[in-house]
Amino acid sequence: MDVTMLLDMAADGFADRVLIGPRDGGTPAARLRALATGAAGKVREAGAEAVLYLAVNGPAFPVAMFAAALAGVPLVPVNYRLGGERLDRLLAAHPRAYGIADEGAGRAALLRAGLPARTPDGFLRDAREAAGRSGAGPTPADPEAAAVLLYTSGTTAEPKGVVLRHRNLVSYVLESVEFGAAGPDEAALMSVPPYHIAAVSNVLTNLYAGRRCLALPSFTPEGWLDRVRAEGITNAMVVPTMLARIMDAEGLDRSVPGLRALAYGGARMPPRVIERALRAWPHVDFVNAYGLTETSSTVAVLGPGDHRAALDAADPRVRARLESVGRPVPAVEVEIRDEDGRPVPPGASGRIWVRGAQVSGEYAGRGPSVDARGFFDTRDRGRSEDGYLYVEGRVDDTIIRGAENIAPAEIEDVLLRCPGVADAAVVGVPDDEWGQRVEAVVVPVPGAVLDPEELRGRVRERLRGSRTPDRVACWPELPRTPTGKVVRRDIVAGLTAPRDTPTSRKDRP
Repeated sequence: MDVTMLLDMAADGFADRVLIGPRDGGTPAARLRALATGAAGKVREAGAEAVLYLAVNGPAFPVAMFAAALAGVPLVPVNYRLGGERLDRLLAAHPRAYGIADEGAGRAALLRAGLPARTPDGFLRDAREAAGRSGAGPTPADPEAAAVLLYTSGTTAEPKGVVLRHRNLVSYVLESVEFGAAGPDEAALMSVPPYHIAAVSNVLTNLYAGRRCLALPSFTPEGWLDRVRAEGITNAMVVPTMLARIMDAEGLDRSVPGLRALAYGGARMPPRVIERALRAWPHVDFVNAYGLTETSSTVAVLGPGDHRAALDAADPRVRARLESVGRPVPAVEVEIRDEDGRPVPPGASGRIWVRGAQVSGEYAGRGPSVDARGFFDTRDRGRSEDGYLYVEGRVDDTIIRGAENIAPAEIEDVLLRCPGVADAAVVGVPDDEWGQRVEAVVVPVPGAVLDPEELRGRVRERLRGSRTPDRVACWPELPRTPTGKVVRRDIVAGLTAPRDTPTSRKDRP
């Protein structure tokens, strides 16, 4: 089974139901199939071996996804925010691609690479013109073929191309949602860019469920709230920084009477943010979804019941579950292993390994990166307690101070619970004596004044002295990717910059 069969099921099952875009003027399921079929003909005529998408999220994205599948080539959503040289290197890996890009840097990069560059509007116009033509329909795709090639965010190194095959994506969809489960009034809002795995998975799962799906091209708290109310949004997905901005912005009308479910993921959620959101929206079901690009999206879920049970629980173990990512989904196996690959007991920290049909674990040009039993090393550290998975951060983020390994997450957890701290990140900074020393950057909530020495003292009270940051710097914000991940290399660069540079001037309490 391939992703085009998901489209066929939706088009045959609820042909006239609007599934893409606004309530008025959106695209019904049958029309989506016709547009994708027409666009696929254009891709084949061009002799393309991939469809590159360098544009903001919008109605052209799902058409491009299914057009690529119908044409038998992978969709390659590209981070249009990459710098010129990095973008050029990435595009050079796709010399025979069909390009879709917004005006500006993305289109310029395609032209530099010698590739055709169509705007999303132009691409949709071509699809509409070709949709009515007669001709042989496309043949089903090979389930083993690559459906999507997604480049990782590259916060610590060059982006790697993750290969997601049709069977991986279909397995995820079939295990995640029931066909036609959504009511005709349901609508989902996506607030992530198209080069994020959540954008791909949300298109597929909402289509299969029969739920109308809209994209928010750019995020602001006001714009998100306005769209939720105006379009009758029932389901939404955000990254933690978005929810924090919605909750922290002053003077906003935060009423969302029609919202039923809110999923979040992609980065650590500060406890104060999710607790405030749960109290502000008691009628909303919250879901924390943990997954990776390499796993076709979600592999563990903290459901609505767990959120509500943990909010005011007297038992600290139950309350702590609000900081977990929940339980593994039924179709995915999770193991926590030590550095030698041996399973660790419950409660002990180790590397998170996962296995399941939706797990790709494959990189372009490198082949599968799974062990002999089919398990993939997520390179995340974590632990399992009472069946709940706690993610402690990336293995690559581990600070090595002397001979001691220090997980930034445990220090960040303490800082994030300090009054007046809106955001925090802990990094290892080069040190001649210890190899690395521990330093932290905190962001105050609006109007708060933070005392770095007081924050260091709070960490010292909770953790061992070796985990107390040697320095705590106050910055107005942390450098993050559009999907909410902290760019730690930029923090290290800021902390180690000469004190008379603009970057270092942020280091003021």
